[in-house]
Amino acid sequence: MKKTKNYLSFNPRLKNLARVNRKSMNRPEAGIWYEILHNKKMHYRFLRQKPILNYIVDFYCSKIKLAIEIDGESHNAQIEYDRERTGKLNQLGIKVVRYSNLEIMSNLEGVYFDLKKQIEEREKELGKNPL
Repeated sequence: MKKTKNYLSFNPRLKNLARVNRKSMNRPEAGIWYEILHNKKMHYRFLRQKPILNYIVDFYCSKIKLAIEIDGESHNAQIEYDRERTGKLNQLGIKVVRYSNLEIMSNLEGVYFDLKKQIEEREKELGKNPL
């Protein structure tokens, strides 16, 4: 695990995989990235495919320690793994928000408003103001 001051530990072997994942986003990931996160509608900078511990989270904002996970059909078979992963991220003070591929593809506006609400709640939890 790589660890530097004020940064999260991560497995350095995941860097290349994260880079590959950034270059090959699926449609739901691309939708939330280009329509909501990339253009800073949320007033925070999000990173794509961020290695943390032995995991790669889909999107991550370090200022408010918020991870966004996009769950496809494969996640139905790994519920326990996702629960364990979320628990370990929570232990680092990271809040994990999950959306399904179906939610993003069929109701991107609803995802936008829910994420906005999640960020506002996170700001209150951390005592932060946007910007």
